[in-house]
Formats: sequence, C-alpha cells, structure tokens
Amino acid sequence: MKLSVLCYVIKEDQVLMLHRNKRDEDYHRGKWNGLGGKFEAGESPEACLVREVFEESGLRLTRWDYHGLITFPNFDGKDDWYTFIYTAEGFEGDLTESDEGSLSWIPKEKISSLNLWDGDRIFLDWIFNKKEHFSAVFYYEGGEYIKNEVTFYP
Repeated sequence: MKLSVLCYVIKEDQVLMLHRNKRDEDYHRGKWNGLGGKFEAGESPEACLVREVFEESGLRLTRWDYHGLITFPNFDGKDDWYTFIYTAEGFEGDLTESDEGSLSWIPKEKISSLNLWDGDRIFLDWIFNKKEHFSAVFYYEGGEYIKNEVTFYP
C-alpha cells in the first residue's frame, strides 16, 4: 500500500501541471499530473503536501483546500495507492525546474486536452466544479481506466 498526495496549484484561471517527461522508468511517463508524491515515515497528509509541492516546484504553499481521497487498487500492477487530493491557491516563491518533468501553467479550460490518465479527467471536474468532498475508488487494469465508484459528502 502506498500513501500519496496530489495537488493542483491554481493561479487565476491557470493550473500548474507537471509533464512527466524526464525519467524513462517513470510509470507516469508522458502523462500530465498535478504535483505530489509519496508520504515519508511519520508524515501527515498536509506535511507531505507542502514538502512535495516545494520539492517539485520551489513553491511554498500558504493556503490549500482538501477535496477528497481516491483509492487506486493495484494501480501500478504492484500496490494499492491511497491519494489525498488538494488544490492550492496560496503560495509564495519562484518556480524552479523539477526533476520529475516540465512544469507549465495551463489554462483550466485546456487541461482536458492534455495527455492525462482517463480517470483524472473525471476527478478534475469534481475538484474544479463541485463543492462536495469525495471518497472514490478508481479501477485501472494494465494502465487502462475501467470504472470508478464515488461517494460525495456535503
């Protein structure tokens, strides 16, 4: 089991996206993602969030919103992933180069045209257009999206 965070940093009508194009062995290679990664021992979701966003972008988060938890059973063919989903509109600092890939500010309305995981298109709509929190399970098989199950909370 892997615990992770995923954050979409927002500036006006743009979202900071990471094009995973630097590591050949990256399971996400070629995909666009938000910022995030795995928990370190003893870390809270928020501590992981702040650390991962800083490590991948150089930005220090000052304000963020929690949206929900997504479970990805056997996502990479080895582990179940439990991912805490956030957006952040408060940050300071200057963008730095990421070891994971290329960072770009993408207009919200253009994100769906990027090479995303198919399930990301679904939950990105939830975090940008719904007010409810959610708990969801997204099923993939061999890297292909199968289905999701979700519960929304007011």
